[in-house]
Amino acid sequence: MVGYLFPGQGTVRVGMGAWLRRNPVARRVLDAFDERLSRPISPICTRGPLDRLVSTEHAQIAVTACNLATHAVLADEGYEPHVVAGHSVGELSALYAAGVLDLAEVARLVELRARLMARIDVVGGMHAIMGLEVAQVEEMAMWATAPDEPLVIGLENAPGHVVVSGHIGALDRLAKLATSASKIVELAVGNAFHSPLMEPAVPAWTEAVETALMSPPRVPVVPNVTAEPTLDLLAIRRALIAQLTGRVLWTRTVAVVDAMGPSVEVGDSKVLAGLSRRSGARCLSMAEPGTLRRLAREVAA
Repeated sequence: MVGYLFPGQGTVRVGMGAWLRRNPVARRVLDAFDERLSRPISPICTRGPLDRLVSTEHAQIAVTACNLATHAVLADEGYEPHVVAGHSVGELSALYAAGVLDLAEVARLVELRARLMARIDVVGGMHAIMGLEVAQVEEMAMWATAPDEPLVIGLENAPGHVVVSGHIGALDRLAKLATSASKIVELAVGNAFHSPLMEPAVPAWTEAVETALMSPPRVPVVPNVTAEPTLDLLAIRRALIAQLTGRVLWTRTVAVVDAMGPSVEVGDSKVLAGLSRRSGARCLSMAEPGTLRRLAREVAA
């Protein structure tokens, strides 16, 4: 048994999923996922162009397709998770792995989520703040916030790796305040995810989640907004809704999963494995050659 961590939107690149398309088991999942979308995502993953792939309406779907296909590879090798979590939109993939959502519901929900978030026209963005603690960034975000220009911590990714999310004006003010940060990185995202600027998408997203066909989870799920393992289906629905505007508590999530045993990043990404290492946690990445052999040794140990 091993913990599964599913990556989110910031991990896309042209050519993603190439190794999955060479695997017959994974390829069947990619094809089945394409069939359930209004438009297949595989051609954009394979050929781009990059600006189209990284757009919100495509990136969330692309990463989900690769996550589910990678899950199929692990299942074919006989692995089952003992706990699951997903980073931002990766939470939908985690719910699939826990048996809460089937393939068709994941496709429907991720396509709607991407469309709702892409349509928000308020000018927002996200910056990664390196080298500062959460409390320091929170104070700076408070000072940078102005009326109708909110700024919040959107993601606690790892120690010294905090992402702020909000109005462009507030982000500019924070950049002038955060002189003690080791680095500030503007993220290539379409808007201020996990912030109050996502509020216009909440009503439609709430309706979709509340009416989604869900089954009780087979294994504990660690939602982003609570970082607490749960088998409660109502709590899972509420957390999935709250996540749209709420903070991703990934540092705490990684600690919870690591305390339960070894974990693996399930997708065509190495981002979560890197964040886990920053937190002192054990996590392999399925995007690394030879991971299945290393995973077998880790689980056996």
